[in-house]
Amino acid sequence: MSGHSKWASIKHKKGALDAKRGKIFTKIIKEITVAARLGGGDQEANPRLRAAILKAKAENMPKENIDRAVKKGTGDLEGVNYTEITYEAYGPGGAAILINTLTDNRNRTAADVRNMLTKGNGNLGETGCVSYLFKRKGVMYFDGEKYSEDDVFAAALDAGADDVTNEDGTIEVITEPESFESILEAMNKAGFEESSAEISMLPDTRITLEAETTRKVLRLLEKLEDHEDVQYVASNIDIPDDFDFDEE
Repeated sequence: MSGHSKWASIKHKKGALDAKRGKIFTKIIKEITVAARLGGGDQEANPRLRAAILKAKAENMPKENIDRAVKKGTGDLEGVNYTEITYEAYGPGGAAILINTLTDNRNRTAADVRNMLTKGNGNLGETGCVSYLFKRKGVMYFDGEKYSEDDVFAAALDAGADDVTNEDGTIEVITEPESFESILEAMNKAGFEESSAEISMLPDTRITLEAETTRKVLRLLEKLEDHEDVQYVASNIDIPDDFDFDEE
């Protein structure tokens, strides 16, 4: 799974998560609202809602914000009706890209995504063109400076995780979606607090591109992730251990 945590590590180093806290809250609130609308407001009976609330708590979102988003989803409070759309695309060098969105305006989001891809030397593909390259997985991150990789590795495998990697001080634990919550709970009970956790799409295999092309893909992913309607993006590029994002 190497490469996914490398991208997470780059984002942490660039300060993207802290600098965009308000935007992250907005994205999570959308996910909570949609999850509650589709599966009900009882998180015990709604795995998607539980996962969204776990992510909200990992980002230290206030409880009242979470409760309000749930009530908007169930109809107890008036709220916006969001539609989930996943776009499939190609980036520089033929990199496969999945773009998951929640939007209240399909035309606006489609136009924005197409525009960002065009400016980033990518293009929108047909449905099914790249999705077969990815699998849905649970992903959780732990601070490698705070915790021992060996300790996290042992606890994660004992709990039933699929894989554990360490990229630049970011320890990534991969799980099946069905066991995501139980493994996260086991990690917490073992004394490990995640820096973030989510259900995402990970590639089965990765492609290696030249350094500058890799930077172009990462810049495109960053632009896409920054859009308010985009929940997450996934790509099949491999990022070498010695890769320097800022080097020209």
